[in-house]
Amino acid sequence: MYLPKKIFFTKGVGRHKEYLASFEDALRDAQIEKYNLVTVSSIYPGHCKKVALKQGLKELEPGQIVHCVMARNSTNEPNRLIAASIGAAIPADQSMYGYLSEHHPFGEKESVAGDYAEDLAASMLATTLGIDFDADKNWNEKEQFFKMSTEIVRTFNVTKSAEGHKEGLWTTVIAAAILLP
Repeated sequence: MYLPKKIFFTKGVGRHKEYLASFEDALRDAQIEKYNLVTVSSIYPGHCKKVALKQGLKELEPGQIVHCVMARNSTNEPNRLIAASIGAAIPADQSMYGYLSEHHPFGEKESVAGDYAEDLAASMLATTLGIDFDADKNWNEKEQFFKMSTEIVRTFNVTKSAEGHKEGLWTTVIAAAILLP
């Protein structure tokens, strides 16, 4: 059984005349281009320790198959705003699993996209934990409510946004949670 013990987060942006090459450039900017990335759904494993990017990269070898949760967005429209965001919600009980969410909008500033992803992850965790909340409240109100419940200990997001290149090159943004054994 493979159960991740560590996790790190990264983000990047790439621009190129080719769509795939702009994605490769975004992976390079995020420092994860050397790995065979396998995307998985969005569970933050229990007892999983968040580590810094540099520490996590030291545990990987080029060509290694690496599981990740990734948000990705691309455009070749000049000046079009894009974002990619990973939201995280971690329960107070470390033996419980948390949630990661992916959000990849058009036209949202980085802060708005990040808040949305964080809200989504926290809402998914809250429903799992049986926390009754008003889904129609804004994120600031829900965040305070969740943290006061003492069952959700921490939420955060990792978000990258960019405007489409003025001359129509492909622009790609990514945000990723990298799961380590």
